[in-house]
Amino acid sequence: MNATFDKTSIFSELGLHVPSWYTSLPLPVQIIVGLVGSLATIIGLNVLRQLALPRDKSLPPVVFHYIPWFGSAAYYGEDPYKFFFECRDKYGDVFSFVLLGRKMTVALGPKGNNLSLGGKTSQVCAEDAYTHLTTPVFGKGVVYDCPNDMLMQQKKFIKSGLTTEALQSYPPLIEDECEEFFKHDLGLSASKPSVKVDLLKTMSEMIILTASRTLQGKEVRKHVNGKFAQYYEDLDGGFTPINFMFPNLPLPSYRRRDKAQKAMSDFYMKIIEERKKGETDHEFDMISSLQGSVYKNGVPLTDRDISHIMIALLMAGQHTSSATSSWTLLHLADRPDIYEGLYQEQKKVFGKPDGTFAPVTYESIKELPLMDAVIRETLRMHAPIHSIYRKVISDIPVPPSLSAPSEQSSYVIPKGHFIVAAPGVSQMDPLIWQNSKTWTPERWLEEKGVGQAAVEQYTKSEQIDYGFGSVSKGTESPYQPFGAGRHRCVGEQFAYTQLSTIISHIVRNYTMKLEVPSFPETNYRTMIVLPKNPQVSFSVRKQDV
Repeated sequence: MNATFDKTSIFSELGLHVPSWYTSLPLPVQIIVGLVGSLATIIGLNVLRQLALPRDKSLPPVVFHYIPWFGSAAYYGEDPYKFFFECRDKYGDVFSFVLLGRKMTVALGPKGNNLSLGGKTSQVCAEDAYTHLTTPVFGKGVVYDCPNDMLMQQKKFIKSGLTTEALQSYPPLIEDECEEFFKHDLGLSASKPSVKVDLLKTMSEMIILTASRTLQGKEVRKHVNGKFAQYYEDLDGGFTPINFMFPNLPLPSYRRRDKAQKAMSDFYMKIIEERKKGETDHEFDMISSLQGSVYKNGVPLTDRDISHIMIALLMAGQHTSSATSSWTLLHLADRPDIYEGLYQEQKKVFGKPDGTFAPVTYESIKELPLMDAVIRETLRMHAPIHSIYRKVISDIPVPPSLSAPSEQSSYVIPKGHFIVAAPGVSQMDPLIWQNSKTWTPERWLEEKGVGQAAVEQYTKSEQIDYGFGSVSKGTESPYQPFGAGRHRCVGEQFAYTQLSTIISHIVRNYTMKLEVPSFPETNYRTMIVLPKNPQVSFSVRKQDV
């Protein structure tokens, strides 16, 4: 047997001629050249397939891409909204793209949102789209790790804890946390009247402190600055795009996530056990409300279920509220006229003759139209989640009105695809909103403006009870700040209360200034849409004499 390796044997067997310049190259260089050539061939065949082969007209058009499997990942991941708007101009409201081997079909606009968010459970499934991301973080048996009917009941249990009485008790607690944080954690005082901060980091701390003191309970708040903080940080490390796309990588961050999940779950379990023994003095909080909850089939909510729901509440609410509060304050720092308008509104509603302010209450927050407009406008421009996914579990016929203008028949989104809703597109659509890319709170104060009409459509549309109480469907509204349909956020009222109280405290006591040359750009490489380099300064406000 001839054991000598013949460099040309493989090519000869394939009937290919090997150039002499190739055989004269060192073997490592030959390998590199071969790999590059193979990649070029794969890309060429993929391009040829898209340009030359006839397209199935019953399927949505596919966004052109060079590399198979990788698809449009870079284009979409860098700036999803630029991707959506540019693809809409080229393909229409419904189109597909390849994302790391997944076939994603986007349906844009209010009707497109309805196709996904208002879809039947026999056609679309949120659990199949998200459980690989959320279950390792939240835990087993809750949110997307259970049938949809159970999730709807869990939302009802949570909503039962967010009573008007509970919401009324939160503003004083939030005010106390704000007072403590700004004076002691940031050290703002007469002797240190100004401080420069990373606003996102600051508001993330502020949100977790206020949420733990209200929804989570005194025991959780007491441990926020200890081991609990490390558990949270490690668990938060498992809530990233890489975890969504690749759920089971053998990375240290994944192991830290799993260890933190168990530790945090056990932490809540200990609180529940101590309460059962009567060893702690506690208020009526969310844990208290969840205890004793029973599913319709008679199965009680277990202590472990309660622990996992509490983790889900902490993680989900913290991310979205941190982002929204940061974007709101950045815009206010950039618009001192609106900031001053909020201060004058505070004086009008809460001001006393001696120059001090009355406490913020749940009822008085509703008397702040400019504050409401500021938060609504921020949510319009900075939807915390740019893409909402559902797995298609049976073919979805697309209404003809959503097909590209040049198509004579409607599309079908086939089983196995993921359908993508992007409410932020309709919230920033220049065809709907005047000056859509400009932060303009005033639009929400216009009596018959687009903003007010959108809110009415979102809040006063067809009423449906998905299992957690009657809510407006709102899936065809151009404004969906807290989602729509069966997966609409049940914490909407709490979020408005929390954000309004925190911002009220800041406006009353401090002035703000941007500490960067231009308004911060958007970071889309995280699960939640966040600002890049959000540097601001807080200064103690000189009180009126």
